[in-house]
Amino acid sequence: MQQGDLIELEITDLNTSGEGVGRINGKVVFVPDTVTGDRINTRITHIKSRYGEGRLQQLLIPSKYRIRPRCIVADKCGGCQWQHIDWEYQRQIKRQQVIQALQRIGGFENIQVAPTLHSPHPLNYRNKSTYPLGIGSTGNIQAGYYRRGSHKIVNLNQCPVQDSRLHPLLREIKQDIQQQGWSIYDEKTNKGQLRHLSLRIGIRTGEILLTLVTTDPELPQIKQQAQIWLAKYPSLVGVCLNINQKPSNVIFGKETLVVAGKPFLTEIFAGVTLQILSDTFFQINTETAELLLDSILQELQLQGTETLVDAYCGIGTFTLPLARKVKQAIGIESYYSSLAQAKNNAQINKIDNVTFYEAKVEDYLQLMGDLKPDIIFLDPPRKGCNVRVLKTLLQLQPNKIVYVSCKPATLARDIKSLCETEVYQPQWVQPADFFPQTSHVECAVILRKKG
Repeated sequence: MQQGDLIELEITDLNTSGEGVGRINGKVVFVPDTVTGDRINTRITHIKSRYGEGRLQQLLIPSKYRIRPRCIVADKCGGCQWQHIDWEYQRQIKRQQVIQALQRIGGFENIQVAPTLHSPHPLNYRNKSTYPLGIGSTGNIQAGYYRRGSHKIVNLNQCPVQDSRLHPLLREIKQDIQQQGWSIYDEKTNKGQLRHLSLRIGIRTGEILLTLVTTDPELPQIKQQAQIWLAKYPSLVGVCLNINQKPSNVIFGKETLVVAGKPFLTEIFAGVTLQILSDTFFQINTETAELLLDSILQELQLQGTETLVDAYCGIGTFTLPLARKVKQAIGIESYYSSLAQAKNNAQINKIDNVTFYEAKVEDYLQLMGDLKPDIIFLDPPRKGCNVRVLKTLLQLQPNKIVYVSCKPATLARDIKSLCETEVYQPQWVQPADFFPQTSHVECAVILRKKG
């Protein structure tokens, strides 16, 4: 096998990045835009010591799991990897990814994993989309996702996984930017004003928040244009500028200015009213997040006498609905902005049995003193929990640990650390499809203290 070779290949699996997996003379080859059961001709593009990479050249025999993508740029846009794959099979593969991670990384040979909790809507589910801005070959303003493996924008006027109520704004805001003559940021020269267009919507309320990520905090005519937008789009409740002047791939800067309207939108999540800022972390799939929370509550069978600690609590998305089911709840969050929103959301909902603390989880858990929580709820970032967090959990030994993760590999690593000392054992594993049409999978695990 040499770079540039054209080779016939059968796809036998999908990897965690969403690529098809085949083998040539015992060597693994990864090919995007394929699915298990495809027989293809692939052009070998890269050869590494342990694997090769290919490009789909010709589909010889299509898999029974292959469908026609709903998006006309699905083969170019980097936003989705799996629009060509049957939705039911997507969920099967995601469950299998969780099983494989728990077996290979966690060492759980016979662990029971529930069928993947499905999203109510395989399309139009995203409540937030942030698009890089660019200039096309004709000089027109573009907004879209990057072409796979590049920083070239695939221009979009609508996106099938985005809430469809955002489509008019995506299409028309570009035209207004063009008319205003605002310059577009060039990441090669670090010059220009506008970097990203961010649209966020409350699925339950329909309220929309528009944010321009810019290097210029005094964007000319922005206040006048913002008022025009508010008048034109009845659901638009606020227009913001997020200031990011650093030459990096980080989308949002630390400062956000309200140009017109409100700095937040209102959403209803699991019966709780939440105020959400433009740069706040909030689960991208509102309805599936609710379903997962409902499943967790069913499994926990709370009696209303428990003390619960929600580590990495954010704005209280899970903390507040859980607080209504227990005697006492505590939220831990290291980001001041998120913590302030959590406290505000508790007041809005008149939930007074919850206390929020600004701290790193690894620090706070070691300072809990005589407080012995019954349940500790973990929803860490993709990198998983700090080693100190895991060690402290083994010292505190709550009756149950709920771990919600967006990366099966770090989930498996962390619960292995908690279970290999024979203190805990898995009680329940529930994958959830928060991101249909992509290879990403969310998963919740409940660990029960032995004895």
